Amino acid sequence: MKDYVKAQKTVDVTVAESVRIMREFQELSQNDLAKLTGIPQSTISAIENGRVQLGVERAKVLARALSCHPAVLVFPGWDVEQETAA
Repeated sequence: MKDYVKAQKTVDVTVAESVRIMREFQELSQNDLAKLTGIPQSTISAIENGRVQLGVERAKVLARALSCHPAVLVFPGWDVEQETAA
């Protein structure tokens, strides 16, 4: 482990982008995700385009469908080490 070098963050991801990335990673269309979650496709589109805030309850529903923790969607750029150093 002495040769371990932490990778540097090179891209900032928004909440909107995190939802789209996770959906595409699961190979789901917006319509597929709408069917899985009961959230209208138009709302999913608006979330992915930053026109509508995700919100906690929608994050939970989407996270279940996308098999991830809600924090992955809500806090995509969270850096625990940076926050604890402040």
